[in-house]
Amino acid sequence: MSFDVSQVKALVFDVFGTVVDWRKSIIREISAVGERFGIEADWEQFADRWRGGYTDGMQSFRDGKREWMKADTMHRERLDILINEFGITGLSGDETDHLNRAWHRLDPWSDSVEGLTRLKSKYVIGTLSNGNIGLLVNMAKYGGLPWDVVLSAENFQSYKPDPKVYLGAAELLGLKPHEVMMSAAHTHDLHAAAAVGLSTGFVARPDEYGSGARKAETEADDSIDVAASDYIDFAEKMGV
Repeated sequence: MSFDVSQVKALVFDVFGTVVDWRKSIIREISAVGERFGIEADWEQFADRWRGGYTDGMQSFRDGKREWMKADTMHRERLDILINEFGITGLSGDETDHLNRAWHRLDPWSDSVEGLTRLKSKYVIGTLSNGNIGLLVNMAKYGGLPWDVVLSAENFQSYKPDPKVYLGAAELLGLKPHEVMMSAAHTHDLHAAAAVGLSTGFVARPDEYGSGARKAETEADDSIDVAASDYIDFAEKMGV
């Protein structure tokens, strides 16, 4: 039985890896720093480990070991460690702050702006990311992402996949859960959203992890309502 897209009134999106190419963007930024200081290193590993600090920080919160904190704070904690490990000794405090805000300057995937703009013509569209609000707003300005609204796990002082993040987004939008579609390139995010009644949309991002050891998901399982190869394909499947 095909999914009835007419029930959907709003789309909320995972951002890192789904809408923007975080890995290539971060490698670009840290490689420029390395070139400036004449340091040759595995900047892909740097990017992956930096991202890992964000993942580890969220898990520590879920495990009850730490208080909730912004993504910017988690990124900075890991960045300070990596700068030391990679022997980057010449950055000023302001320069380190600027580098940490590389996560505010992530490039959209080539189809994201066009696809989101098409979806915006019919649906309310917004973020639903574990990234903090300031980060997401700056990223939208940088990349031309046409959100109607910026929602974050920060609104709920938790992180996905906590059910209150998904349900809280629907409540803030004044909609029933099934009227909101969660869209992501990661099925664990979609399964968590579906478990509390949201509709789900998958977009494949096979290049998210580049040549890293981790492999991206390229297909959704049958439980996902709509699956697409990119956001232009996704917009077509959503009737726009």
